Amino acid sequence: MITRTLTRMGDLFAAPPAPVHKGVKAASQYLIMRDGTQIAVDVMLPADLAPGARLPVIMIMARYWRSMELRVPDRPNKALIGPREPLPDYLIPRGFALVVVDGRGTGASMGSVRYPWSPEELADYAEVAEWAAAQAWSSGKIGACGISYEGATALRLAGSAVDAVRAVVPQEIEYDIYTDIALPGGIFNAAFIRAWHDSNTKLDSGKPSNLFPWTGRLFTKGVRPVDADRSTRTLLAQALAEHQANTNVFEAMQNITYRDDEFGSTGATLNDFSVHALAEHIEASGAALFSWGSWLDGASAESALRTYNSLSNPQIAVIGAWKHEMTAHGSPFLPPNAKPNPPHGDQWGALAQFFEQTLKQDQLPVGKTLFYYTLGAETWKQTTEFPLPNTDMQTWYFQADHGLAPELPPAASAHDDYAVDFAATTGKLNRWNTQMAKPLVYKDRAQEDRRLLTYTSAPLDRDLEITGYPVITLHVASSADDGAFFAYLEDVDEKGVVRYLTEGELRGIHRKLSSEAPPYVTGMPQHSFKRADAAPMPVHQTVELTFGLQPISTLIRRGHCLRVALAGADADTFVRIPAQGAVTWKVSRSRALPSCISLPVVG
Repeated sequence: MITRTLTRMGDLFAAPPAPVHKGVKAASQYLIMRDGTQIAVDVMLPADLAPGARLPVIMIMARYWRSMELRVPDRPNKALIGPREPLPDYLIPRGFALVVVDGRGTGASMGSVRYPWSPEELADYAEVAEWAAAQAWSSGKIGACGISYEGATALRLAGSAVDAVRAVVPQEIEYDIYTDIALPGGIFNAAFIRAWHDSNTKLDSGKPSNLFPWTGRLFTKGVRPVDADRSTRTLLAQALAEHQANTNVFEAMQNITYRDDEFGSTGATLNDFSVHALAEHIEASGAALFSWGSWLDGASAESALRTYNSLSNPQIAVIGAWKHEMTAHGSPFLPPNAKPNPPHGDQWGALAQFFEQTLKQDQLPVGKTLFYYTLGAETWKQTTEFPLPNTDMQTWYFQADHGLAPELPPAASAHDDYAVDFAATTGKLNRWNTQMAKPLVYKDRAQEDRRLLTYTSAPLDRDLEITGYPVITLHVASSADDGAFFAYLEDVDEKGVVRYLTEGELRGIHRKLSSEAPPYVTGMPQHSFKRADAAPMPVHQTVELTFGLQPISTLIRRGHCLRVALAGADADTFVRIPAQGAVTWKVSRSRALPSCISLPVVG
């Protein structure tokens, strides 16, 4: 086995394979699983593949349809169109076979979905991988890739114990379903879960999702039947009927407050279908991992870092600053919807090069390498360790007159009063909503910050690079026995423009810091979010809340100010806590009870 060393970001896409084939031949069929369930797959090969030629197989395992039946004829000699960027049209000419799968209970596949990534769903993918590895056109080596659900499934496939699976590319995923998407900080992400449920309900009934572009909805009849069923659509009708037994995700989430709560009546918890439950199996595979995340897309950067730091597999990780589909930039220092860095073509080139090296040339990455993008500087850097070894955790304290400074506050007793504004929001194009195929845009927050409790530093006298996990500590007394506490780290420039950088949140009942080791490596303070560790907040009594913000890499320029903004709501994203009534806080900023933020400063 050969290994290779990467010395710069451009190495990832410096030598992608050139096209060697023309045209695509595609076929759709059912595969019968161990329990008799029929799973729909598309198989796409180069149209000019020579007899006896064998290609590595790239699998894409879909929750949102493997491919679509269009109101216009299929494109000649092209890959079947699915609700994703046309990556197959890029990979197939470069010498890869593509197998795209409708997950059990979705698309044209039979069965029903008890919960995402259930054992039966994952077992199906393992069977499909074994089938693909044994085909006459297959080299016997399997890779997998995808964004979001498809990327998370790719990583799980590495834990399937199928020896043929040698390399996977998970992009923009969640490592821990509870903290990374469903209940960040223990606060129900109602907007995402409702939108995700509504979208899946349409898809599982054979109708295009409202999240598809309008042109896609216009030209799409529905999910593509397998070839043998196209004339009668009898089997597709049976599949769609079986999908009606799928668990209602939004209803199932209504009863989850704690990490150990059951998901609906499935007998499973969110832990059971998180990636970390399969960590040992993924490590045992030895498969090469190529993880992608974004500082501004949900918790995908933290998920990439958890993958990188927790799993011993040979790895490359890339953390950029793009929206969920990686098709547009999200840096608040650039114009909205700027082109991504690296460009989309280079992203695909990196995938093709990775699969060429791992599946054809048997070259694995050497150890681990992380490439990360620094906002503000708008540059790429690399490391083998994260948090960075030259990091100094600097503490900045809340001061009188809403100041923020690295010195302890002088007052023996001092606090600021805040009446929670439950209309406060980070908007509908934020890090949590981009995951529903929306743009990623944080506009100037100067006006919105008037709703919040803010602490702002003097203009910096030198550039300040923050790379890692900021940690907030609040000493706060509330008029309610529960609440949602949001902390935002922001940049304020010389003109008063306020740029969002990152955020953290914590529900008050989950404030206890846990001594229990987390199931993965993280730079955040540990909260178990378990029922046994929860407790109401004592009303009008000061308690300490310590929690991490999503990791970030950003450069604060000389002359700019740092700002910490506190909120008790994010109305367009998270559920309101408490559900009714006015709430007031007293946030301490005394020498005895110094509320503060610790920042990972580099150099």
